[in-house]
Amino acid sequence: MSTLQAVPELSVEDLRGAVKKEYAGVAIDPHKGFHFHTGRDAATRLDYDPALYFDIPEGNIASFAGTGNPFLLGPINSGETVVDAGSGAGFDALIAARMVGSGGRVVGIDMTPEMLSKARAGAAEMGMTHVEFKEGFIEQLPLPDDFAHVLISNGVLNLTLDKVDTLREWARVLKPGGRLQIGDILVSREVPESALDDISLWTG
Repeated sequence: MSTLQAVPELSVEDLRGAVKKEYAGVAIDPHKGFHFHTGRDAATRLDYDPALYFDIPEGNIASFAGTGNPFLLGPINSGETVVDAGSGAGFDALIAARMVGSGGRVVGIDMTPEMLSKARAGAAEMGMTHVEFKEGFIEQLPLPDDFAHVLISNGVLNLTLDKVDTLREWARVLKPGGRLQIGDILVSREVPESALDDISLWTG
């Protein structure tokens, strides 16, 4: 795969630290106000059918901070295995868990402990034993090759420095014929060098 992507001169460690701090805040105090939409307001703006999340615990809804709607891109079927890369508070993963049913499996991967705690609490409250949340980086998924039928993500690819390498990693864990269903941000104009290296512009 070739690309003309620009990779800034930020360190992975610095970026991860800034992202963790930002999204820990979304988990702990989701109503504080951020430079991106959260909660029910975000879900409505992104055209989520309320029937998909009517029984998801309010805490998991409140800390939703997606930028798109991966469920608009195609069906997720009963019995499938789904990976949610950058699962946050678990909003999308819990929706996917209902779609795959008890015969399927959902694994959410996130690096922010506060988000993982919230996601796990929501799954426990819903009695969802076929969904689990693992700590890890979306550029280095703690999963074997050919693991999932579907990989979903929502607003996290834009938080990685090397998107091509990240997409290769996501392809690695998909079974042959597996699907990527991604909601994210696209920029149609060239980003100035000064903005590329501004870490505050990378955290949401």
